[in-house]
Amino acid sequence: MRNKRTILALMMSAVLLVAASLAWGADSSKSAFLSGVHKKNNVTCADCHGKSIAVDDNETALNKNCKGCHGGFADLAAKTKEHINPHNSHLGETNCTACHKGHVASKAYCNYCHSFAMKIPAMGTEKESSDKKWVQESSKGAKDQKSARTESADVVVIGAGGSGYVASITAHDAGAKVILLEKMPITGGNSMLAAGGINAARTRYQERLGMHDDPAEMVKETMKGGRDKNDPELVKVLAYKSADAVDFLVSLGADMTDLVRSGGVAVDRTHRPVGGAAVGPHLIKVYRENAAKRNLDVRVNSEVVQILSDGNGRVTGVQVRGKHSGLYTIKAKAVIDTAGGFAANNELVGFYKPQFKETASSNQPGATGEGVALAQKIGANVIDMEQIQIHPTMGGETKVLISETVRGSGAILVNHAGKRFVNELTTRDKASAAILAQPEKSAFLVLGEDIRKSNVQIDGYIVLGLVQQADSVAELAAKMGVPADALTATVENYNKAFAAKKDPEFQRQDIPRPVNGPKYYSIWVKPGRHHTMGGVKINTEAQVIGKDGKAMTGFYAAGEVTGGVHGWNRLGGNAITDTVVFGRIAGANAARFVKDAK
Repeated sequence: MRNKRTILALMMSAVLLVAASLAWGADSSKSAFLSGVHKKNNVTCADCHGKSIAVDDNETALNKNCKGCHGGFADLAAKTKEHINPHNSHLGETNCTACHKGHVASKAYCNYCHSFAMKIPAMGTEKESSDKKWVQESSKGAKDQKSARTESADVVVIGAGGSGYVASITAHDAGAKVILLEKMPITGGNSMLAAGGINAARTRYQERLGMHDDPAEMVKETMKGGRDKNDPELVKVLAYKSADAVDFLVSLGADMTDLVRSGGVAVDRTHRPVGGAAVGPHLIKVYRENAAKRNLDVRVNSEVVQILSDGNGRVTGVQVRGKHSGLYTIKAKAVIDTAGGFAANNELVGFYKPQFKETASSNQPGATGEGVALAQKIGANVIDMEQIQIHPTMGGETKVLISETVRGSGAILVNHAGKRFVNELTTRDKASAAILAQPEKSAFLVLGEDIRKSNVQIDGYIVLGLVQQADSVAELAAKMGVPADALTATVENYNKAFAAKKDPEFQRQDIPRPVNGPKYYSIWVKPGRHHTMGGVKINTEAQVIGKDGKAMTGFYAAGEVTGGVHGWNRLGGNAITDTVVFGRIAGANAARFVKDAK
């Protein structure tokens, strides 16, 4: 009886939903159901949805119709007069529906990380969406109808950040049928926000400059940076496959030709786009383009709620909750977990590190740790979960991370007394500790014209209003609220160290540029949580290790969802290396496993 009643209820919900939709589509007077410009212009359901009200999780038809009415990103960017241009941002060409809604007030996706006073023209207010609740309630029936759907794939990848894209592209190119799932409305993950570059040793770009970097040195510095708590075998893989990782990126169309130095490293090992452009947006754009060329099945608004297992350590697929399609199952021979870390999850951070709970996070809002929890539920082991990295330089009270390459380009850290207090190129944990030891628990990055010109990201920080500038050091000091004589002396001493190629005060190894005019700049910075070093335990083949110490069959993981690679502190530039090196290993091994299983 219960099953019959359930089926009847689902049928009635579907009938009501369709009937209401057809009525609204036929009668534009019902446009009070809509919000903003759609309401004003008496838009009907069919105008956006077409003849059918069915919406796939990628909202494909909706986004096509958005552009049909309003124009594409380039058209809209050209019309934007404000200095913050959301249609020409580091997020790239994402779904229109990530920000814009027809039934409720639109919200700028940018403001999950920023706090722009960004009013979206003609897009309405929440009050105009009087029928929002009806839509949510009635659509539940439509979702429930599809809950029994089952699909199949060779490989399912959870999380469309850098690791997920690399694993998917690699598995696809090895002949596997791949489905890449992303719970957020846009792809990119934390990789989208990566600013610095990718660390790699003995690359062709280093060799061209006469640098003979040794992967063994990369191993030593990574282990030292992680306080020797890293898994040394994973670190060896990271270092010795790092040059291949750069070549892989270049083969996809990425620009990795510029070199700079990150903290805790004795050579210029961080590869980035020419001019110092942020590496993350560049790589995600390249990944998206390559995924599109391959017709990869990439699904957004698709949250994995369960990894399926036979109970004996072998994965069999995943259960997914689609935003519109509801609950469904994908049977797969292999699963790759690339769901990222949990630095945006205040509660989970507070559980492992109570003192970090109230600190700001530089992460995108989807970095909440479900990938680790899903793996644990089917028997995966975890490691170093309490190791959460604080990044020393986030822009004041914002969530904007000021790239380590700004210091690598020559900027200095000064306190509120106008004095240097730490080697700017020390490891992140030590630099953060030094800032937090200051009475104000904050500091300033100070730089000159040559440093600004060497790193285009600084121009972005200027646009975001994070940078103060002046025509003299004394004038800059006044704007910063620090003693002018102290800051002047600090800059003079640093410039002497540049000329002498020796820093007697803090033994900074690399001073590439002086702090010189005609313009001088400062950025107020505070430490904030940035990276979670702990996660799912893996071996050198990117296989997930179970609580019994054995590799789980058909289950792989890569990127920030894993633990062991970085130990207790990650070196700047090693995160992208991690995503590419282990993303490639996971993708290749998953595809090989599928072939062998046939």
